[in-house]
Amino acid sequence: MLAKKSKNKKPPTILSQAKHWTDKAIIQYIIEKGDSSLFGELYDRYANKVYRKCISMVRIEADAEDLSHEIMVKAFVNISGFAGNSSFSTWIYSITYNHCIDFIRQKKKIQKVQIENEEGEIVLDQIEEDTAAEIEIFEFEVAQLKILIHELTKEDRALLLMKYQDDLSIEDIKDILGISPSTVKMRLKRARDRLKKMRKPY
Repeated sequence: MLAKKSKNKKPPTILSQAKHWTDKAIIQYIIEKGDSSLFGELYDRYANKVYRKCISMVRIEADAEDLSHEIMVKAFVNISGFAGNSSFSTWIYSITYNHCIDFIRQKKKIQKVQIENEEGEIVLDQIEEDTAAEIEIFEFEVAQLKILIHELTKEDRALLLMKYQDDLSIEDIKDILGISPSTVKMRLKRARDRLKKMRKPY
């Protein structure tokens, strides 16, 4: 009886293997091998996230598309600068945030940042420190809070949104802004205090 001929299976390609790798593993491979073919996997993972952050900051689709493309290119060109001290998502968020802020400054506009999720629910309720001061802030009615948040300075608004909309940790914000954790906490407290003082009586 003749043995069945086994079909030769092609070994998985690097591209197919990379779909199961961590971000850091992909970046390490790119840097060590000089193989840019894996950029596509990182692009697939983060392009939409970068675009959504851009549109939340600049509020114009065409600008957000251009900015997100520029940011992804910038990230890939500077991939060797990723030290791995933070996650890749935090690193690219930092690039996205700073790139959009530069764009806004160049256009000399004060942009409004949406603070609701897709269901229209307020997102400033993801509090880490369960203090009475924070709870009081988040008891505001949605309509009032939306008005007040846009009356804050650009810096205060961005800081609160990073913490409570984007759900970034103190460590993430520290890495993005290049300041100490204690400074992040101090600025958050001051921003919350300013927001609370702006509250209009019912």
